[in-house]
Amino acid sequence: MAETLLKAERLKNFINGEWIDVKESTEVINPANGETVVNVPLSGSEDVNTAVKAAKKAQKEWAQVPAPQRAEVLFRVGSIMKERKERLSQLLTMENGKVIEEARGEVQEGIDMAFYMAGEGRRMFGQTTPAELKDKFAMSQRCPVGVVGIITPWNFPIAIATWKSFPAIVSGNAVVWKPATETPIMAFELAKIFEEAGLPKGVVNVVFGKGSAVGDAMVNHDDIRVISFTGSNDTGRSIASKCGEQLKKVSLEMGGKNAVIVMDDADLNLAVEGILWSAFGTSGQRCTACSRVIVHEDVKERLEERLLVEMEKLTIGDGLDESIKVGPIINKAGLEKIKKYIQIGKDEGAKMLAGGYVMDEGEHAKGHYFAPTLFTDATADMRISQEEIFGPVVSLVPVKSFEEAIEVNNGVEFGLSSSIFTGDVNRVFKAQRDLDTGIVYVNAGTTGAEIHLPFGGTKGTGNGHRDSGVQALDVFTEWKAVYVDFSGKLQRAQIDVE
Repeated sequence: MAETLLKAERLKNFINGEWIDVKESTEVINPANGETVVNVPLSGSEDVNTAVKAAKKAQKEWAQVPAPQRAEVLFRVGSIMKERKERLSQLLTMENGKVIEEARGEVQEGIDMAFYMAGEGRRMFGQTTPAELKDKFAMSQRCPVGVVGIITPWNFPIAIATWKSFPAIVSGNAVVWKPATETPIMAFELAKIFEEAGLPKGVVNVVFGKGSAVGDAMVNHDDIRVISFTGSNDTGRSIASKCGEQLKKVSLEMGGKNAVIVMDDADLNLAVEGILWSAFGTSGQRCTACSRVIVHEDVKERLEERLLVEMEKLTIGDGLDESIKVGPIINKAGLEKIKKYIQIGKDEGAKMLAGGYVMDEGEHAKGHYFAPTLFTDATADMRISQEEIFGPVVSLVPVKSFEEAIEVNNGVEFGLSSSIFTGDVNRVFKAQRDLDTGIVYVNAGTTGAEIHLPFGGTKGTGNGHRDSGVQALDVFTEWKAVYVDFSGKLQRAQIDVE
């Protein structure tokens, strides 16, 4: 099936509009069944240099293309993606493992982003403002930065790439893109779509490889003036440090330890649905996944009972099967990390009610599966309540009041997403004010961001920039202030003239 869909056994870099082979490669494994899907190049710094050289040359001409015309390319990209949605979705599931309905949702997010950012081609607004001197005009405008480097993760291999590349392109930049080696197929397919849509050669370049080789070369390259990264906190901090030394702009979107708050007046059936989707969708491998449920002690036992009943109904397996609701973990390293945190939770005294084991028998024997896991009676200071696990593990933390719930939610180093289930409108408005996260949901889970709003978080989740929404343009543009004096004489602002 992989050969039929992909029609390639080995991927190539896409540099300056050409498909370039690389000698060294590694296998891409379908986490659902352990089968090799394709081989991906392992590029080096010279490949990055070639890509940057092409991007730098192409960007100078691309920046001169009027933004509405640049946008037309993105409209064509979105249209092609829409035509190929089902094929792209199946390929995504094969390389990533997420269930097919989620894969379709992710591809749709990329389609939406194409059309949204294409619209920004006619809304690349600056400002005009009154000048303080007579016969003088003042305005600001957005300008492209130049060559942009984007480094994307395996858990959303096409959505996150579109969040970063589309605003960069419509703003007049050129892109060098390093996808995750675990999920390179979406990058390969998107590069083909860019080519078919008529994007000029060199405006987007895809260099496959490891972070230690390709990523480091991009971060340290003098001609890449922006790095946009989504991934782990450790890697993000290292990138930020290196970019800081070079006075290079950097946008980071990193971890989360997201919580659903369930108050005593909540609709428990709705809360259970929201928790299940947020905690076990994508097998918990989302930066917005719910890994804590902060529940009022008066409804804790009822919530536990309902969660256990519904967790029993979850189907686990190959995501290409339409009946499956929970897919595999990306690789063995991911499984080992989850196993480690299960033991930590037990050692800390949390009570495990369900799951907690690797599923490696029968139909699950060849893949990387972990049983959906529920801890209860966790405390806010436990490591399973503080550290990102990135798996289908959720812990219930009981609280006595709304105020305590807000305090527990905010008492972690991350600040990406939060949620509250309540019927009290006063609590709703207090929660949206007081929850220290970049995203807040009311009577919904912690996942489901829409592309026309900014995506990102506070504290350890990032460094203040946002993906998606019009705010994404701020990452890939510089502001220029322009003054036009038509008085015919030298006028000096702020200098008194008698």
